[in-house]
Amino acid sequence: MSRDGTKVISLGEIARAFGGELIGNPELHVTRVATLETADANSIGFLANERYLPQLQVTKAGAIIVGLAHREVTTLPRIVCANPYAYFARVSALLNGPREPKPGKHPMAHVDATATLGEDVEIGPFAVVEAGANIGKRSIIGSGCHVGRNVRIGSDTRLFPNVAILDSCEIGLRAILHPGVVIGADGFGIAMDEGRWLKVPQIGRVIIGDDVEIGANTTVDRGAVDDTVIEDGVKLDNQIQIGHNVRIGAHTAIAACVGIAGSSRIGRYCRIGGASGISGHLSIADHVEISAHTLITKSIVEPGTYTGAYPFEANRSWRRNAAGLRHLDELIKQVTAIEKKIAGLKKEKS
Repeated sequence: MSRDGTKVISLGEIARAFGGELIGNPELHVTRVATLETADANSIGFLANERYLPQLQVTKAGAIIVGLAHREVTTLPRIVCANPYAYFARVSALLNGPREPKPGKHPMAHVDATATLGEDVEIGPFAVVEAGANIGKRSIIGSGCHVGRNVRIGSDTRLFPNVAILDSCEIGLRAILHPGVVIGADGFGIAMDEGRWLKVPQIGRVIIGDDVEIGANTTVDRGAVDDTVIEDGVKLDNQIQIGHNVRIGAHTAIAACVGIAGSSRIGRYCRIGGASGISGHLSIADHVEISAHTLITKSIVEPGTYTGAYPFEANRSWRRNAAGLRHLDELIKQVTAIEKKIAGLKKEKS
């Protein structure tokens, strides 16, 4: 650590921590990670894509992380590894780790007398922790957060300001919930009766596993009867809607503005592109990739990449093609009839 509090680490320490082949001075110290374009002598950059090779030739970085195929493309001190981007992520986390909690309850926070706080828990101003809640050690509850009755939060979890976790929900170890996240609001359960909507009580919970990160203003609804479940290692971007009774498999990553309707099942290690929509009561297999802006209206039973987004084009062409799409069913029927007629003529000739 430098005098001004900046973290300083040597290339040797990095290589010992994360492996890889170190070429160059192991005592060279760096204080930050940076892109090749913005790096300076105190930075460690990375090359994960060949398109940035020209930048590598002129970068001012003190050291570089490169892949096996680019071991000899620079004379700069470097660490050679199989996955430069993942290695960069580890180094960045080492240099920019989360802050330690400041144990204690702020005078302007409210913690119910029946709540349980583990060792070194931090409760920020205007936070509310209700009766029966249990917060694991070293967790940070940010300003304005609401932790409902009988909520359980695992150790080393971070709630950024204004997160709401409603009654009886459970959060695992090392979770990160960004500002505005709502866990356990009522799902959209309504039943029509004699011309009026009746609310269906939402009596399930939300159960979130370990090492889950949830982006700002994302909402996860509680189950209608059974629980909504987010398994270990899931990563959710900002402004995602997860409906009631959804289950998301371990290590799935979902980009911003995705909507998943109630009772759908998403497999493990899936990747779902931004602004996609998944209809209710569907099942998505493990290892499925869904491209951005894709609407899924039936279950996917095989791993692979699925795309439903219509490519953009000039407005005049789009209007013409859209008009043609409206007559597609009629055209298919006409083509089918012609094919049958041709098949009949061929049969007559034979």
